[in-house]
Amino acid sequence: MSSQETKAKIIKISAELFNTKGYFGTSISDVMKATGLKKGGIYNHFQSKEELALAAFDYAFQQVSKRTLKVLKKKTSAKDRLLAILTNFLSYIDDPPVTGGCPILNTAIESDDAHPALQKKALAAMDSLCNLICRIIAKGIAKGEINPNTNPDEVASIIVCTVEGAIMMSKLYRDPIHLNRAIKHLSQYIETNL
Repeated sequence: MSSQETKAKIIKISAELFNTKGYFGTSISDVMKATGLKKGGIYNHFQSKEELALAAFDYAFQQVSKRTLKVLKKKTSAKDRLLAILTNFLSYIDDPPVTGGCPILNTAIESDDAHPALQKKALAAMDSLCNLICRIIAKGIAKGEINPNTNPDEVASIIVCTVEGAIMMSKLYRDPIHLNRAIKHLSQYIETNL
């Protein structure tokens, strides 16, 4: 295995570990065990656990972004694109982009006031998601597909807060009903209010 392949393996496996056990709950020993590498094999590619965690988050967010862009390619109208984003979130319960659920949510919660560099990454990822929703709505308004009185920032906030909260509830209760209810409610909101 080449050096690049080894590094990619470490990042992928670490992304799943950090997303499942958290940054503070994952040790380098956990990474060593999961990758089958010795400490030197990991530190040959990363200077610290923090550097590895940041690379792992970038990888996890890439997986989220790839999946989102894939579902959006098939949709043309603004409402259909928003509904596709919602449907995509439904898959986070049974088939998350990275084992452990939504990496943005998990990292945002854990890093709050405890790990500024990870918090900055989570914030940038959340901004990216909110900006995507805002762009879809703005284009929909420009094309006459969405009510011109719609506030893109407000709708993005409502969608993201509702979905992320519902993902957390579904994980906590180990019951997808909370996410299903939220997606159903948001879908009706998009269809009738936008």
